[in-house]
Amino acid sequence: MTALRVLVVDDEALARERLRAMLLQMPGLDVLDSASDGASALEQITRHTVDVVLLDIMMPGMNGIELARHLNETSDAPCVIFVTAHDAHAVIAFENHAVDYLVKPIRKERLALAIARARQFLLGRAAAHRLSGTGKHFVSRSRGTLRKIAFEDVHYLQADEKYVTAHAHDGDHVIDDTLKAIEAQHGDDFLRIHRNTLVARSALAALTRGSEGQAWVQLTGVEKPLEVSRRCLANVKAAFETSSRS
Repeated sequence: MTALRVLVVDDEALARERLRAMLLQMPGLDVLDSASDGASALEQITRHTVDVVLLDIMMPGMNGIELARHLNETSDAPCVIFVTAHDAHAVIAFENHAVDYLVKPIRKERLALAIARARQFLLGRAAAHRLSGTGKHFVSRSRGTLRKIAFEDVHYLQADEKYVTAHAHDGDHVIDDTLKAIEAQHGDDFLRIHRNTLVARSALAALTRGSEGQAWVQLTGVEKPLEVSRRCLANVKAAFETSSRS
C-alpha cells in the first residue's frame, strides 16, 4: 500500500499536534510538517507532493475555503478533508469538493474513516488517469494560481539561475521543481542533454552533428534545435538507439 502524504493545516498549535498524533498512529501515512495558515500550506503543496490536506476553515489571512478554491483549479489537487469547530460551513465545503467534513473534537475512528475515503477517491482518480493519460504533471504557480502542466504536453525543460521553465504546447510555464529532482524521479520521461536542459524522450526526433563535433537534438513540435553537451552525448545517442529498436 502506497503511503499517503498528509498535511495538517490549522492556526491552533494544539489542534495541529493532536491531529498529527492520531495520524502518526495510523498505518500507510506519511505525515508531513504541519502548516499554520493557508498561505504557508499553499507553499508546501506547490513545492512538494501532498495527497491529503486536513484543513481548518477559520484561519487568519487565507482561510480554508479560499485555499480549497485555489486547489480546485488543478485536477490533481490533494484531497481536502475539512476539520473545523463549526458545522455551519458543511455545504460550502462540499461545494469545494471536500471528501469529508469533520467537526472538532475529532475521534480517531472518525478520522480513520475520512482518510479511507480520501484513499478511495485517489485510487479512483488514478484509475481514470490510466484510461485517459499518464496523469503525471508539473505544477506551475502564477499570481497565487496553481496550474497543472501534463508531462505529455512538455517538449523540454530549461533552468536558469533561479527558475526552471517547462516549454509546452501552450507556452512556457515556470515550475518549482529542479532539473536534478526531475531527472532523478522521472528519468524514464525526460532525458538530460545539457547541464541546464532536459527534453521529453517522447519528443526526440533527430540527432545531428556539426563539422567540429557539435551536436543538437531536434524535438517534435519545436522549431529550434537544442544543443547537446559533450558530457551528455553518449546518453543521448543511447536514447535514440533504444528508441529505434523499440
